[in-house]
Amino acid sequence: MIVAEKRVLDEIDLDSLVEYLCELISIPSVGGHESAAQRNVAAKMVELGLAVETWDLDFDMLRSHPAFSMPIQRKAGIGVVGSYGRSKGRSLLINGHIDVVSPGDESKWKYPPWKGTVEEGRVYGRGSSDMKGGIVSALFAVKAIVDSGVPLKGRVMLETVIGEEDGGVGALDAVLRGYRADAAIVPEPSELSAVPAHAGVMAFRVTVRGKAAHASLRTDGVSAIDKFLLLYEALKGLEADRNVRIKDPLYASFDIPSPLSIGKIVGGEWPGTVPEDLYFEGRVGVHTDETCDQVKRELEAAMRKAADADPWLKGHQPKVDWNGYRFDPAKIPADHPIMETVKTAYKDVSGSLPRVEGKTYSSDMRLLVNLAATPTIIFGPGELREAHSTDESVSVENLEMAAKTYALSILRWCI
Repeated sequence: MIVAEKRVLDEIDLDSLVEYLCELISIPSVGGHESAAQRNVAAKMVELGLAVETWDLDFDMLRSHPAFSMPIQRKAGIGVVGSYGRSKGRSLLINGHIDVVSPGDESKWKYPPWKGTVEEGRVYGRGSSDMKGGIVSALFAVKAIVDSGVPLKGRVMLETVIGEEDGGVGALDAVLRGYRADAAIVPEPSELSAVPAHAGVMAFRVTVRGKAAHASLRTDGVSAIDKFLLLYEALKGLEADRNVRIKDPLYASFDIPSPLSIGKIVGGEWPGTVPEDLYFEGRVGVHTDETCDQVKRELEAAMRKAADADPWLKGHQPKVDWNGYRFDPAKIPADHPIMETVKTAYKDVSGSLPRVEGKTYSSDMRLLVNLAATPTIIFGPGELREAHSTDESVSVENLEMAAKTYALSILRWCI
C-alpha cells in the first residue's frame, strides 16, 4: 500500500460516519417520501467539499420509457449527485438508493426504527443495512480522499436515488440524464461479498373465479380458495422445475437460486358464503440467463396447464396480470477489472479476498449495466437478512471495512 493510500485510510472518521448514519436514519424516507432525506444528503455533500447537482424528476417523461416502473405514486422526487476529481482518468459511479421500506408495526421494534441507535457494535434503525449504511460508507470514503488532499485524475460520482424498492425510477432518471461511468459500485447489503450478477424479478397477480353458494350447501358452489390451492401447488412445482435447471456456480450457495413466492391472498366476502372471487399476488425470480418475457410465458403456461386439468377452471381460466414492478437481471464478467479492483482493495484492508457470488435480489445495478452500458458490481456492508426486517441493523465493523474498500477502489480506479 502506497503512502497516499495509507494517508487516505487514516482520514476515515468512523465516529462521524456512524453519527451521520444515525442522522440519516432519523429522516423517514419510505417510498414516495424521499425528498427530505435527499436534501439532507445533498447538503452533507456540499459540506464535505463535493460538487453537487440536484434536480426534480420529471415523472411524465419517465412514464414513456420501457424500463419505467413505479407502483408507488409520487408527486415529487429529487435526484442528487456529488462528484470529486477531474476528467483526465477513469470515472467511477457509486449508486445508492435513499428510499426504505415501511417499518410496519413499530411496537414490535426493540430499537426505534426512525432513530439510529448504536449498541454493542451495531447501528440499528430502518435503512441501516438497506442501504443508508452503504451510502454513508461511500460518502465518508470520498470525504477521506478530499480531506487528505490526494488528487484524482479521474472522477468519482456519488449518486443517491429514490424509488429503488418499487422499480428504480430514480436510477432510471439519472441514467437518462446522462450519468454513466467507466465502472460503478452499488453498495447494497452484500455482506462485503463482491457481486457481478443479480437476478431479475417480476410481480404478478392471478385472479381466480369460483361460484357463490350458501355455506350450508357448499357443494352447490365452487370455492375460489379451493381452486387457488390447485394453482398454488402448480406454482410450487414450477419453482422446483425452474431451479433444477440452474447450474450457475455464482448461485451454488443458494438452496433456491430463483424463488417464486406468494406474498398476498385476498378472497371471500362472508364466512357463510362459498367464496366466488380470490386474487393472489406474488414475485417470481428471473435468472441471469433468462429474460423477463421468457419467465412470464413459462408462468402463464403453468397456470393454463393446471387450469386445463380441472373441470371448473378449464372453463373459467385464471387471469394473470403483470402490473407490478419488473426488474431485469444483470451480469458482468466475474473477472472484469472493476471486480478485480474491489477484490484487491478489500484484501488489502481485511487480509483476505471477498466471496464472489450472485444475488437472488435485484437492484439498480441492472439499469446501469443494461441501459447505461456501465460495468457495475454490488459491494456493500450489511446483510440481506437484516434488510426489511424488524430491528434492522448493520455492524460498525462492516461500515469501516466498506468505507476503506471504497476509498482504495476509488484511488486505484480513478487514475
